[in-house]
Amino acid sequence: MADSALKQRITEAMKDAMRAKDKARLGTIRLALAEIKKIEVDERIEPDDVRVTAVLDKMIKQRRESVKQYEAGARQDLAEIENAEIAVLQEFMPQALAPEELAAIIGQAMRDSAAASVQDMGKVMALVRPLVVGRADMAAVSQMIKQQLS
Repeated sequence: MADSALKQRITEAMKDAMRAKDKARLGTIRLALAEIKKIEVDERIEPDDVRVTAVLDKMIKQRRESVKQYEAGARQDLAEIENAEIAVLQEFMPQALAPEELAAIIGQAMRDSAAASVQDMGKVMALVRPLVVGRADMAAVSQMIKQQLS
């Protein structure tokens, strides 16, 4: 099976960073490729674009948490490094959803799952998650669903 298009794009970006001798960018891209390779080895699969996007989303989320920790500890120098890594990873993420698009996806998922109360939130999230992964903050999505169900 062929590599995902997104993985190929990341690999090309790594080669470009090598040619440009951009060590910071190269390091971040190599970390992303290492995470993707880890999935390939551990699960013996060739990850598709959705899975690669999920990996990048997780890496961005980890770095945002690190930024909060560094800023709380008055380590702005380390927070800036993490923010630079976030910027590099964001380049490979799909375009963020507009609030109206997100609301439409959630509304459709609520109709499809026949959700009536907060107890049905898991059903709605299961339908919404594959459509918005990497394109919306899942905490915000969860909050929107909870508001509509209560």
